[in-house]
Amino acid sequence: MANALVSVQIIPKTKNGEDVIPYVDEAIAIIDASGVPYHVSPLETTMEGEISNLLEIVEKMNQRMEELGCPSVISQVKIFFQPSGASMDTLTEKYR
Repeated sequence: MANALVSVQIIPKTKNGEDVIPYVDEAIAIIDASGVPYHVSPLETTMEGEISNLLEIVEKMNQRMEELGCPSVISQVKIFFQPSGASMDTLTEKYR
């Protein structure tokens, strides 16, 4: 069972002031390719898994922004860690 939820909002500074949405789409593609469960919300994406793996994904997202030519990136990260297990469904089940 997963032991963490990590929510991330990535805010890249673009080379020429372009729209950031295509860059955010690239970041979400990194999450998707990782195979971890995730949920995209309007302002952040939440992933479920082992904390070390999820933090590696955040690192890969930032590296991708660098590859795309972004001079800087802000990554706002929230972590819920529970060694006995953590899931998005458990935390939100009363709202469904």
